[in-house]
Amino acid sequence: MAGIPNIKLNNGVLMPQFGLGVFKMDEGPEVESSVLKALELGYRSIDTAAGYQNEAGVGRAVKASGIKREELFITTKLANRDQGYDSTLKAFDASMALLGLDYLDLYLIHWPLPLVNKYVDTWKAFIKLYKDKRIRSIGVSNFEPAHLERLFAETDVVPVINQVEYHPYLTQTTLKAFCAKHDIFIEAWSPLMRGGDILNDAKIGTMAQKYGKTAAQVVLRWNIEKGVVTIPKSVHEARIRENMNIFDFELDADDIAVIDVLNKNLRIGPDPNTFNNN
Repeated sequence: MAGIPNIKLNNGVLMPQFGLGVFKMDEGPEVESSVLKALELGYRSIDTAAGYQNEAGVGRAVKASGIKREELFITTKLANRDQGYDSTLKAFDASMALLGLDYLDLYLIHWPLPLVNKYVDTWKAFIKLYKDKRIRSIGVSNFEPAHLERLFAETDVVPVINQVEYHPYLTQTTLKAFCAKHDIFIEAWSPLMRGGDILNDAKIGTMAQKYGKTAAQVVLRWNIEKGVVTIPKSVHEARIRENMNIFDFELDADDIAVIDVLNKNLRIGPDPNTFNNN
């Protein structure tokens, strides 16, 4: 399989554009075997979160892989309940202990929780951890332009990544353009949509036949062509392999344009402006 390309974040750090997400993978053998198999196949980026409750399993798999730490890119996210300056610092230590790492490549605020209104103080704690060189890069997840503008106004560090729901039925055009203006990469969670509705789209199916690929591979390749970081989740070896096998073809401009207009503004996750689950 062709190699995974890197993107350069706004602080100069290189990040693989493709990785494995471990949302809803059970702690223990399931997450450990999935991460280990992905690493054996050539994945180098793993995305977890405190809220997934599987950081320890990720850490064990990373250690068992025997791959040099500097070759890996590990992301985790702050649990919503831990937002706030002091609680963020404690939560980071707890995540690092579970992961068994000396440093983290990327730390994300999982949700803005605007009604809770702690995300700016939380970001200030992230900045401290970043300046203390405990994290190579810091970013956010599920932030809308208004949330990002507050970070710009009240702090001096711009997030490198905004990880959001992104797939052909939710192309987030306005948000993506806003982030691009501020040199923030979009990272797609659930790029294939949970439940896989997008994989049954007739136009995607036609393209899959044209390129000799699966519908999932076409959608993931579209992410790559759009300059989006993508982290599909799977616990099945065949699917983990299939998802990565997207770097030996390119979608032509006409097909990219067809996928671009499939947007329905259809969310499968919560609205970041109203979600406040601690």
